[in-house]
Amino acid sequence: MSQGLKGNYQVCEEIGRGRFGTVFRCFSPESGEFYALKSIDKTVLADSVDRECIEKEAKILQLLNGNPNVVQIIDVYEDENYLDIVMELCDSSDLYDRVSNRIFSDVEAAAVMSPLMEAIAHCHRRGVAHRDIKPDNILFDSRNRLKLADFGSAEFFHDGRSMRGIVGTPYYVAPEVLSGRDYNEKVDVWSAGVIMYIMLAGIPPFYGDSAAEIFESVLRGNLRFPTRNFYSVSPVAKDLLRKMLCKDVSKRFSAEQVLNHPWITSRGEARSLI
Repeated sequence: MSQGLKGNYQVCEEIGRGRFGTVFRCFSPESGEFYALKSIDKTVLADSVDRECIEKEAKILQLLNGNPNVVQIIDVYEDENYLDIVMELCDSSDLYDRVSNRIFSDVEAAAVMSPLMEAIAHCHRRGVAHRDIKPDNILFDSRNRLKLADFGSAEFFHDGRSMRGIVGTPYYVAPEVLSGRDYNEKVDVWSAGVIMYIMLAGIPPFYGDSAAEIFESVLRGNLRFPTRNFYSVSPVAKDLLRKMLCKDVSKRFSAEQVLNHPWITSRGEARSLI
């Protein structure tokens, strides 16, 4: 860890590991608060691409600071060997834990989707695509406020620049990412739609027994609503799912359009579109 960090924070136990770094709980004697510290050992990075990725994450977090539903960056320290990013601590269970054992009602699911889409829309307004929206990266702080986290796969797309590269997680990745074509920020809307589907149905919309089978199912994009899983889900929720999990990117909703959909604006209480 960098010397500058050690002079200002007391590093405590390890609480997680990511692609490039280890996450610790740390304490600031000055503020009296605990934070999360992502410490990246630059000496073990494979190449300049990896180095660019970890530097980009810090820049992106600083750019996105200020939105209540995106994890906040507190401090950045860097020396020859380490990059240390101090962020707000989200020590409640993540969404993965919360969706593992239960099915959500429309109202409960909307209470998650509304702040999640606010976070995604904020990223898109700033020209950032997260590219790995999944329950594991949706955290909650001590006041149960949703926080979108882990921008290690995020990319800039402003000035009409499209993106390439297969990133993301099998169940949640958009079909255009897997196809190898250029894609835009709407990949995040697809991933959020998968999360919404899982919360309401208890199963993923596209699945298989291996990563290859899951990818095949995603590429087909054949969206279904099995009666046994969707008997209590409102028609308006299914309408929004069709618009988020639309294989035709030109017809897929943007994050802003999702926020303006009746299911979101009614907080999940609308039962029909009429």
